[in-house]
Amino acid sequence: MSDKLDILEETQHIISPDDSMGPLFLRNVFVGIFLVLVVVFPKIFINTQIYFKSRDISTLSHEHDALLEENRLIKAKVESLKYKNQVLDTLF
Repeated sequence: MSDKLDILEETQHIISPDDSMGPLFLRNVFVGIFLVLVVVFPKIFINTQIYFKSRDISTLSHEHDALLEENRLIKAKVESLKYKNQVLDTLF
C-alpha cells in the first residue's frame, strides 16, 4: 500500500498542479498588458493624428478650389466690365 502512496505522491504535482494565480502570475499579466499598450498606443496616436490632419487638408483643399472658382468668376466679370468700358463706351 505504501508503494501506491509513494507513486501517488510522486505524480501528484503532474496530475493536479498547484498553479494558482499568485503574485508572479499577476505581475506577468500586468507586464504583458503594459508591453501591448506600449506597442499599440503609438500606432493609435499616429493614426488619429493622420486622420485629423487629412481632414484639415481636405477642408483647405475644398476652400482652395472654391476660391479658385470665385477668382475665375471675378476675372470674367472684370473682363466684361473692361470690354464694356473700353469698347462699348467708345461706340456711343
